[in-house]
Amino acid sequence: MTALADIRRDTFASLSNPNFRLYFGGQAVSMVGTWMQAVAQAWLVLQLTGSGTALGFVVALQTLPVLLFGPYGGVVADRLDKRRLMIGLQAMMGALALVLGLLTVTHTVTLWQVYLLAFLLGMNNCFENPARQAFVLEMVGPADLRNAVSLNSVLVNAARAVGPAVAGIVIAAGGLGICFLLNALSFVAVVVSLVRLDVAALCPSPPVRRSPGQLREGLGYVGRTPELLIPLLMMALVGALAYEFQVVLPVLARETFGGGAEVYGFMTAAMGAGAVVGGLYVAARGRTGVRALSTSAAVFGVLIAAAAFAPTLWLELAALAFVGAASVGFMATGNSTLQLGADPSMRGRVMALWSVAFLGSTPIGGPIAGFVAEEFGGRAALAMGAASCLVAAGLALLVARRRSAAAPEPVPGAA
Repeated sequence: MTALADIRRDTFASLSNPNFRLYFGGQAVSMVGTWMQAVAQAWLVLQLTGSGTALGFVVALQTLPVLLFGPYGGVVADRLDKRRLMIGLQAMMGALALVLGLLTVTHTVTLWQVYLLAFLLGMNNCFENPARQAFVLEMVGPADLRNAVSLNSVLVNAARAVGPAVAGIVIAAGGLGICFLLNALSFVAVVVSLVRLDVAALCPSPPVRRSPGQLREGLGYVGRTPELLIPLLMMALVGALAYEFQVVLPVLARETFGGGAEVYGFMTAAMGAGAVVGGLYVAARGRTGVRALSTSAAVFGVLIAAAAFAPTLWLELAALAFVGAASVGFMATGNSTLQLGADPSMRGRVMALWSVAFLGSTPIGGPIAGFVAEEFGGRAALAMGAASCLVAAGLALLVARRRSAAAPEPVPGAA
């Protein structure tokens, strides 16, 4: 019984913090709405165009601002109060979902409007992502950071399991537009949670004073710190070609398995369910560092390859559950490695580069994955993602070993 209590305490350690508990609850509501919108938006684009390439393009538009302006978003996060910045940006995200919902329920939505709103949401994300990720440390402190990051990943993926299932029901009962409207409403929960936080209990990083060259300073800092640069380069490759599930899975559901929105929802839910289990494991027993991240990337690649060759839908769903578990392990390990390794004055900029590597790589990888899925099938697109994970893991281990071999030998008897 004591051992079970210890495991439970280690797994949910960060939730003993009242501020994080309140924030976690608000995020739980909002994330379900976000996944509902992701499913509905993907299906809306397929209804309007029937094109996997168009689906890849809308995802690219949503992430292009992160690629173009993401590093500056980190500069802003280092300069401003992160909580107040997040309140404004989360409210704006709710407004964008409301507009898309109203356009859809009134049957006036067109493809260019979906493109525009996706781009505006991406502009919001390039400032919100680094602020949100750096803010976690200000709530829980270094000791509970890895646990909090892992539980956040569990939350995202639990929502991935629940949100698509709810979306399928809502789409069948009321149509795509209701999903967007419910997502708009869900942002109220996260804004309220941020407003109600006990500000006195936070440990904010001192705001960086505005000065010329701060973006260049952040890039230089990462460039001369291999412990930060290697994980970022790994995520750039894996993020571009492996994390394109919202592009690949709809095509896989429709073309490979002959299903509709419900099959796509099941696939997404299977990944989310697996990620919950994987995230809880990482929360209790996860490690950080380049070697741990390389191992995680290799496992991720092998499991994506298994999903690429699964012969039946049931085996595909089982494989995707394992893919979900591995994906959250890779994400949480990389995120924690960067936050714990970054100087507090640089944390916003470092996490902005993490967002650029993950989301900003999608404008490149999204259309590629969409093209491969459309021309060669969803299985080929998954296999491409698996290869990217294995290449990233191998290159990172090679660099780490060369750095270890180049390190000077300790002098016997030296003080």
